[in-house]
Amino acid sequence: MAGGWTRDGAVQDQIDASIEDAVQQARSRIPEGESLSYCEECEAPIPEGRRKAIPGVRLCMKCQEEHDREETIYSPINRRGSKDSQLR
Repeated sequence: MAGGWTRDGAVQDQIDASIEDAVQQARSRIPEGESLSYCEECEAPIPEGRRKAIPGVRLCMKCQEEHDREETIYSPINRRGSKDSQLR
């Protein structure tokens, strides 16, 4: 269903692009390489279980939680726009 000057499928293309961006962003956050024994931010020891569970881990749980919280606050991508712009 096209609306205004958009072609058929434009909305689905926009949704697909948003999903692809989110997947790429999530993949880029997966740690790679060898796990560290100590957190690179606070130098607290990283438990062996965490190092085995997440290969390439670089942060302790406390620092990782803080890092994740900061990431969820800032999201620069919004391809969908506001509802008002889609209803017109």
